[in-house]
Amino acid sequence: MGNRDDEYDFLFKVVLIGDSGVGKSNLLSRFTRNEFNLESKSTIGVEFATRSIQVDGKMIKAQIWDTAGQERYRAITSAYYRGALRDHADNNIVIMLVGNKSDLRHLRAVPTDEARAFAEKNTLSFIETSALDSTNVEEAFKNILTDVCG
Repeated sequence: MGNRDDEYDFLFKVVLIGDSGVGKSNLLSRFTRNEFNLESKSTIGVEFATRSIQVDGKMIKAQIWDTAGQERYRAITSAYYRGALRDHADNNIVIMLVGNKSDLRHLRAVPTDEARAFAEKNTLSFIETSALDSTNVEEAFKNILTDVCG
């Protein structure tokens, strides 16, 4: 007997990439398990989790891959980018720039306007999130999955 997680209309791969310490693992755990770990350790290689959501009447199963941000793992993790980044994919790939840790306003590294301008210039969607307090995490994943369905 199949469980609900086995019933979906589409399966999409979402790859989280970025420098070490930007919050990729906590974005993944907040979206897939509604958990946040203040003491999370650096990802070694690649980890993944799944979650299914309803988008425009279709059940979408998102397979979300969390890659290591540390330079020493770049050779390992780049294998997971194939089929997920513009250099290796169709023209219809969807890329979203996510500014995470928006709750840490006093430590902001990139002004919102600058990030938004960069996203527009490079034809990326853009959102600011906080995995700590859940701000826009659900919206970020729902937006990208909706765009992929587009």
